[in-house]
This record gives sequence, structure tokens and C-alpha cells, in this order.
Amino acid sequence: MNSSYFMNLEEKYGAHNYKPIPVVIERGERVWVWDVEGNRYLDMLSAYSALNHGHRHPKILKVLKDQLEKLTLTSRAFYNDLLGKFEQRLAEFAGYDKVLPMNTGAEAVESALKIARKWAYYKRGITMNQGNIIVVEGNFHGRTITIVSFSTEDQYKDGFGPFTPGFKVAPFGDARVIRDLIDDKTLGILVEPIQGEGGVRVPPEGYLKDLRAISSEHKILLMFDEIQTGLGRTGKMFAWQWEDAKPDVLILGKALGGGVYPVSAVLANDEIMDVLKPGDHGSTFGGNPLAAAVGIAAIDVLVEEKLDQRAKELGEYFLRQLRDIKSDYVKDVRGKGLLIGVEIKKEYGTARPFCEKLAKLGILCKETHDQVARFAPPLVIKKEEIDWALERIYKVLTEPIYNKGDAKKVV
Repeated sequence: MNSSYFMNLEEKYGAHNYKPIPVVIERGERVWVWDVEGNRYLDMLSAYSALNHGHRHPKILKVLKDQLEKLTLTSRAFYNDLLGKFEQRLAEFAGYDKVLPMNTGAEAVESALKIARKWAYYKRGITMNQGNIIVVEGNFHGRTITIVSFSTEDQYKDGFGPFTPGFKVAPFGDARVIRDLIDDKTLGILVEPIQGEGGVRVPPEGYLKDLRAISSEHKILLMFDEIQTGLGRTGKMFAWQWEDAKPDVLILGKALGGGVYPVSAVLANDEIMDVLKPGDHGSTFGGNPLAAAVGIAAIDVLVEEKLDQRAKELGEYFLRQLRDIKSDYVKDVRGKGLLIGVEIKKEYGTARPFCEKLAKLGILCKETHDQVARFAPPLVIKKEEIDWALERIYKVLTEPIYNKGDAKKVV
């Protein structure tokens, strides 16, 4: 069976809420994947940073297989022998008192919002059900009704109202506006340190530190969504470490599952997390023993293989080489660590055709916000593999194309 068969099958029976690059992946190992015809590709997306460790990391796979033979699920109605170990490992690794284990990133964000609101009403004395949280333009924190309620992307909200109130929106990267928006009902700030889905937007230097200072001054919670930027991706274990701007609430996911299982978590200190009482919140699968085993292994591999350091060194090299490419099509190249975006000028169409051309040359990446091709390979990538990719990226960014608007050849 060829790729067309599988794509047609999904087209017929699946909801049409994605538009994938037309490649049908069958197998993966480290930074490489193979399609059903046997063609090999370099994965430059890492499942939106869920594959920081690469595909099927042997240590993580062994832990997963061993745990599958013992125990997979108990629910939180009972204790299990691994959850406490995972919570201790993650809390000590990240520097917090408490961990709330969940499954997906969106679940973790929703959980953080609930914690922040309850903290504000029971610890800060804000009038019950009247608090507001400041978010920023271009944000992406998931797809639930509450989360899309404060999205600034029209498509994410189209047809899904009525929306959840209680949010104010500031421009991304401007701490002064956030300060001006704070009132006596503001309970927190929720921000991605770097916006991934928003177009790999890196804020100006000092922005995170300013948010930390503002939050401390006004005694509100600083919440960083590091689902994509965390766990080594930007060249530090957590992006907030670049400016020593430790948040009150840290939200993690994606790579916490080692690329093999969904694992997410909310982290905070006792004074914040203690607002949760039995019955306030829960998850049937959150904190299951399989997830706990995988989460511990994922952290261990990050530390043992110094994947944050690899991301820093190789990311600086990759970013520098991309910026050296002289291309009429490129408006900007930006990023931090191995989270990099190449923005295509609008007069040359969107980034989608560039991503499709790269796929034909053996590189898998994906457009975001129409104009940006995102390059975020597994952190285990080697320099020579980046060089292999750069040869093909150079070809695509410098060869003549046809402008989709008027079919005139662009040289």
C-alpha cells in the first residue's frame, strides 16, 4: 500500500482539522523517519518539540517496555509506587515544592488557570469570580473553549462561542502595557517565553525579567507556559533561565513524555498549590504509573546527555548558518536554541510551498502562522546532520520560484 492509500483513508474517515505535509511516516529512529515507500526524512519539527529526545530513545523505550509488563493504570483512587518518585524528580529538577501531574499541554494550562483563580480568591482576597488574567497577543496555549477564549487568532475562535471571560490581552514583548493593564482584580500573567505556534516570536531581551519584577511588585502570579520551550529546547532547561525570571507557576508538557507517551504537569510552591483540596481537580490518567516511569526517564536523559547544552551550541550554529543564506524570499530568521523560524515575505506567498519542497528533498518541517517555516529538530541531532539539512534549505531558499500571485518568474 502506498502513501496515497493512507492519505485517502484519513481523508475519508478523519475529521478535517489538520492539513498535513503529504508524507506518510511509518518508522522513526533518533532524528530520522521513513515513509511507507521507504524514503528517509530528517525530522525538523520534533512533533512540535515533543521529541526533544529523538524518536524511540533506547533508554526511554526500555523503561516504557519494562513498566508495560508491570502496571499501566490505577487512577488516582489509589496510590502507585511511581507517582511520588516522578513528582519528587520533577519538583527537584525544576526547583518547586509541588507537582500536579496531567496528560496533555492544554490540560496543564487549564489546571494552572484553575489554581491561579482559586489562589487569588482564597489567598489574595480578590472578589470571588471577578479576577482577571493578563495574556498576550499571538498566544497559543491549547484548543479548549477557555483557552481559545483569549486567543487573538480569529480562526481558533470561529464558531466556538460563547467564550470564557476574565482575560485581558497585551501586545507580546511589551511589559509596559502589561503593567498598565493591572488592576485590583488582576491575579496573574500567562505568557509563553517564546511563542512557537505564534511564529517563533522571541521577545526583546529583559522582557521576562520585567514580567517577574512586575508580578512581584503587584503580588500577582507569573505563569510561564513552557510546554514547547521547556526541557532544553531553547538552550536552557527552561527558557526563563535565560533571564533568571523564575515563574510562580511553571507549565510543562510535550517532551516530558519522552516522545512516547503524553505527560504534562503544573509546578508551583506550597503556598500556591495548597489551594487544591480533594475533589477540586482530577484526571483519570494523570499521574498513571506508565506516565510516571516515562517522565522520570525523560528527565534523566535530558540531564545525562546534556541536551540543553547541545541545543544551545547547535542552535547558535544553525541560526548563524541560516542567517548567512542570501535569499530574496526571507524576511527574517529568528529563534533561540533549536527553536528557529524562517519568515517568508508575503509577496512570495506563504511558507507552505517552501516546506513542501523541503519534504521532497528529505526534510520535514511545517509552516506556522502562514509565513514562518519552523525548524525544531530533536536535540540529539548532530552537526553533520544540520549541515546535511542546510544544503537542502539553501537550495530551496535560493532557487527561482513562480510568484503565486501573477505567475511571473522570480529570479
